[in-house]
Amino acid sequence: MSFQSLGLAPALLRALAEQGYTDPTPIQLQAIPPALAGHDLLAGAQTGTGKTAAFSLPLLERIYVSQRKPAQPKTPRALVLTPTRELAAQVHESMRGYGKHVGIRSTTIFGGVGMQPQEDALRRGVEILVATPGRLIDHIGQRSVNLSNIEVLILDEADRMLDMGFLPAIRRILGHLPRQNRVTWLFSATFAPEIKALAKDFMRDPVEIQIAKPNSVVATVTHRMHPVESAKKRDLLLHLLAEDARQTLVFSRTKHGADKLTRMLEQAGLSAAA
Repeated sequence: MSFQSLGLAPALLRALAEQGYTDPTPIQLQAIPPALAGHDLLAGAQTGTGKTAAFSLPLLERIYVSQRKPAQPKTPRALVLTPTRELAAQVHESMRGYGKHVGIRSTTIFGGVGMQPQEDALRRGVEILVATPGRLIDHIGQRSVNLSNIEVLILDEADRMLDMGFLPAIRRILGHLPRQNRVTWLFSATFAPEIKALAKDFMRDPVEIQIAKPNSVVATVTHRMHPVESAKKRDLLLHLLAEDARQTLVFSRTKHGADKLTRMLEQAGLSAAA
């Protein structure tokens, strides 16, 4: 089945084609039709399954089609909540790519940067707002954002947001959203009991979609653990890297540690970047 069969606007199909996307992934096949039909969604999908397009495309379609109606206020019509600034920026960039031919305004707000440019973007007016919960709460407190016209709420990686302690912030944000005529799409890697309870509180008869089994691991990943003394960790890392010439992703606990490790790898003759 192709993207054309899902009933998306030609402008969206053109952007997908330009990015080399022809066939939808399973989560896109299952999520886009009920989303376009106006249903709430409770979708279980891991990172890497194409879930960003699964909610971005029907959202862009909904706003693009309704642009033919009388002019809307300059307040956001859709809100996407993500757990981290990195994911917020990634989602926003993806939406800009998918929506490059439909003329829909969007912006992203997250912590760690100044609020003034974000306030300026909100004042100019956007249809789609991508935000992290903490910074959105800041803007609500400053009265620099108006959420009274939100038609679509999307919770991306809801399980991570709960793990990071954002549940009180999410509930506070929900209190500023209209309850009538709003659809909600919740995406989560797992359907933990807390996710189910959250969905029950603010969703109406959601369509449930489960792409991967709960708590499943990607089939291509093999796990190994090497117990090692702290002083020998770097020697072990060099040994493992010497055994395998493929690209390798190494996680470090801190930025300082990542920079220090990169210098060590470069001194050992390896190409590395933090």
